[in-house]
Amino acid sequence: MQQSTQSAVAQIEFVVRTMARTAIDNETYFGDLDAVVGDGDFGYSIARGFEAILAGIDGFDRSSGNTFLKKIALTITSKVGGTSGPLWGTAFLRAAGIAGEKTSLTWFDAVEMLKAAAGGIKQRGQSDVGDKTLLDALVPATEALESELAADPNAPGAQLLDRAADVADQSAQNTKTMLAKRGRASYSGERSIGTLDAGAVAIARILADLRDAVRA
Repeated sequence: MQQSTQSAVAQIEFVVRTMARTAIDNETYFGDLDAVVGDGDFGYSIARGFEAILAGIDGFDRSSGNTFLKKIALTITSKVGGTSGPLWGTAFLRAAGIAGEKTSLTWFDAVEMLKAAAGGIKQRGQSDVGDKTLLDALVPATEALESELAADPNAPGAQLLDRAADVADQSAQNTKTMLAKRGRASYSGERSIGTLDAGAVAIARILADLRDAVRA
């Protein structure tokens, strides 16, 4: 995103379309993960939400990154069932506030948007790192991205995302040893130990696919 000639909206759209492809392509896998100790609707829900976004995205207000992301937030909140809709919608809404009226976004902006998204999820879901949720991949990945930027502010995007994706993947794998404290999985108590959190795995897959898309 640094020194990009693309507008903020174009940059955001690239990320959102990549997220959508990941959600749709992995619908069954994410659902199977969620079905182990949850209600199994996670994959289906986010796939339908992102399908709705893709169906309408060409007509979304593109006057700013803020308005564009707000429409995405509204769409996913209204189309995704269960707790995922409000959580992902809140994440996009908080990111919209950081994007604001900026004409182009840097990787430093991306870090702040991810931090805001995580903060929104924490507040809306009354959860935090260690509760066995998507935060257990999102927060470490964001911290890794921020650390890479601090070490080399001019690092290429693929390098930054490579580090973030690796950390997200390892962090998602680490959820297998955790006890679920939020969501439907928490109802299963100690049976949740030994299972991967579907949301954390989804974050890891999204970052890996985004890295590959940037490389391409």
